[in-house]
Amino acid sequence: MCQPTACDVIRQVLGYFLRYPDASDSLEGITHWRLAEERIHRAVEETRTALEWLVEEEFLAEEPATPPIYRLNRDVQERAAKFLSEADS
Repeated sequence: MCQPTACDVIRQVLGYFLRYPDASDSLEGITHWRLAEERIHRAVEETRTALEWLVEEEFLAEEPATPPIYRLNRDVQERAAKFLSEADS
């Protein structure tokens, strides 16, 4: 069995080649896209969580579309600004 950290990398690399069976790349190339894909995936998940929270708190409005569109809820603009200033303190 592989070490936990190595297993993660093995799964990522193998997953990529399974999704793109005609792909081929060098060590440096694979490292580049693996790190970029991992960062992007993490950023998408973090952003999704943040957007869900902002919509629940009514700071943002979610417009029905595919994909959904988000905008500032101007009815709570002052409360949103206060929230940001308190978070920065």
